[in-house]
Amino acid sequence: MSVYLDYNASGLVRPEVREAMAEALADGGNPNAVHAAGRRARARVETARARVAELVGADPTAVIFSSGGTESNAQAVASGLAAGCERVIVSATEHPCVAEAAAVSGAPVEVLPVDGHGVVDLAWLGEALQRPGKALVAIHHANNESGVIQPIAEAAKLVRAAGGWLHVDAIQSAGKIPVDMRELDADSLTLSAHKLGGPQGVGALILKAGREAVKILHGAGQERGLRAGTENTPGIVGFGVAAGCAARDLSHAMAHASWRDAAEAKVRAAGATIVGEASPRLPNTLFMAVEGWDSPQQLITLDLAGVMISAGSACSSGKTRPSKTMLAMGLEPLATGAVRVSGGWGTTEQDWIRFADAWIAAWEKHSARLKERAKEVA
Repeated sequence: MSVYLDYNASGLVRPEVREAMAEALADGGNPNAVHAAGRRARARVETARARVAELVGADPTAVIFSSGGTESNAQAVASGLAAGCERVIVSATEHPCVAEAAAVSGAPVEVLPVDGHGVVDLAWLGEALQRPGKALVAIHHANNESGVIQPIAEAAKLVRAAGGWLHVDAIQSAGKIPVDMRELDADSLTLSAHKLGGPQGVGALILKAGREAVKILHGAGQERGLRAGTENTPGIVGFGVAAGCAARDLSHAMAHASWRDAAEAKVRAAGATIVGEASPRLPNTLFMAVEGWDSPQQLITLDLAGVMISAGSACSSGKTRPSKTMLAMGLEPLATGAVRVSGGWGTTEQDWIRFADAWIAAWEKHSARLKERAKEVA
């Protein structure tokens, strides 16, 4: 039986989510219609909105549903600029959908560096915020590859003092560690259903009180006039159920760290470098690398052994380009040999053990082949 350890790419859909979505699909109805089916659909959407808001300590009226994290991040960038920000500061390890939204925004973009442990340079940020022009600062709560958790509350103090806008992509952190929008003091925050065990294709932008969003999709007046297009009722229902389950299971999610740590100790002893190990990390994430064994080869070998992992970001997994996160951390020699292992609600301790044993066995065989080739060349 295969082991799935790629929850940071997309979590397996929870049984409760499948059941709730099937019920919503069977009932039908447009949530903007006034008849009985429409009212039932609207009630489902608003229940989901409350559950999503509760997961991150927000007001339900601040939640804007979307087609996913990419759309919500783009809307956040556009909203910050519309609110008067004149430039954008994006962390060096930010997800591509945020970095590219900033790049095409027309505003000047600066890159906030990270140190060798993957943590943003707050001293650099403080100095950059003193320069002319209000800044929209985008820092994800946790990196999608390394799982490194950023000091968002500390960054927020700097941004607040400079009169800027702080956007936090919490897509990877929500449901794995506590996320409270008030404690983070973010102006905007984004979530994605499929990282929580919900369906793909549903996300949310959540705004701080007093902040307003601008439309990037135009048409009718859905989502309080802030996001045109008929709401994906079954998907939103699944999002809400997944958010509720994630909140319920948070202590279990955080307990995954001991399983991860045990597997980490095994692969480190076998020669792997653990990326970001000196920093606070998501409890479910292991990002590791070796020289001389490219990521795609590792993925294929592990897949044949029945273990599914990824080469860092799912958006670039399968491509031969090096890890953006590792390059930003100054780990270029290892950047093409990185893999990410990430557990979730359906993961067991035995899954982590199986991964570690399979990877070590494969690495030992690969290393032996490399030694043989070196002898032949000599």
